[in-house]
Amino acid sequence: MARYRPEPPYTHGTPARTGILLANLGTPTAPTAAAVRPYLKQFLSDPRVVEIPRLVWWPILNGIILNLRPKKSAAKYETIWTDEGSPLLVHTQRQAKLVAGYLLQAGIRDITVDWAMRYGSPSIPDTLARLKAAGCTRILVVPLYPQYAASTTASVLDEIADCLTHWRNLPEIRYVRSFHDDPGYIAALAQNVRDHWMKNGQADKLVMSFHGVPRRSLDLGDPYHCECHKTARLLAEALELPAERWQLTFQSRFGKAEWLKPYTEPTLEALARQGTRSVDVICPGFVADCLETLEEIGAECRAAFLGAGGESFHYIDCLNERHGWIAALTAIVRSHLGNWLEIPAADSAALESARRRACDLGAVR
Repeated sequence: MARYRPEPPYTHGTPARTGILLANLGTPTAPTAAAVRPYLKQFLSDPRVVEIPRLVWWPILNGIILNLRPKKSAAKYETIWTDEGSPLLVHTQRQAKLVAGYLLQAGIRDITVDWAMRYGSPSIPDTLARLKAAGCTRILVVPLYPQYAASTTASVLDEIADCLTHWRNLPEIRYVRSFHDDPGYIAALAQNVRDHWMKNGQADKLVMSFHGVPRRSLDLGDPYHCECHKTARLLAEALELPAERWQLTFQSRFGKAEWLKPYTEPTLEALARQGTRSVDVICPGFVADCLETLEEIGAECRAAFLGAGGESFHYIDCLNERHGWIAALTAIVRSHLGNWLEIPAADSAALESARRRACDLGAVR
């Protein structure tokens, strides 16, 4: 087998394009155990996600988890699945289309915006291949995780690097590390909350629930915990909320090890028992609704809060396709494109001159 994949056809003098790759976590292709199993296997086989030695983890994953968890997860996916498919996939695809439209509206051309999932389909290698075939010689990678974590952002970059080891002609690469304190992102979150309050009134407490990671990752130097706290603080300041009116929590624990605290569901139950009658819950670490927001927060945590004596529970949708968020994401993209936007597209005369020179040198193919 050849070490490098074949290069796509190329015509000398073709103007270079810039590619933008929006990357999200992933989703199974259907709400069935058969579809969930390979998705979970790919996800839980990533050493960035599970930092347990392979000799210990492999028997647990293949002998226990992949035999029990797919059926349970599929039942949860079934409750949120739409006619268009997985909500995460639908929203990520729409976000890519909208960013492309916003860039075009701003007069920025020779840009191709595409999207991929770190786990599942469309894969990062497949999307990179499409960008390459479209003539993209410069690619900006945008992991759609506001807060950096080794298990999310770094995993996307691992996959990019691994993919490029099989390319002969490499593109120029840039990436967005995080945007946890980006003013546009914070403003979009704040407006989302205000719009909810305008419709439903303001609850006694705003709970900001972020996806959890093992506590050990913080001890080893992962900045995720700090970036989540900064996002929460900035959002509370934008909403002018006093400290007693909001709470940061972490959701989606897996396994028996300690994860970042406080945990979302136990916190909601405690609030209800302490007399908090109503809560609004928002998930600032997710820019698109998915299983963890719609089912875990919108259903499981709702039931836990109401079951513990709470009276009113509202989940505030993710940013999804809200104008403020797409505008902020487009601004983030433009700032990271930097001087790539200053490279003028070659005019037709220059392209023809380049083609003629290539012909003279016998290099045209």
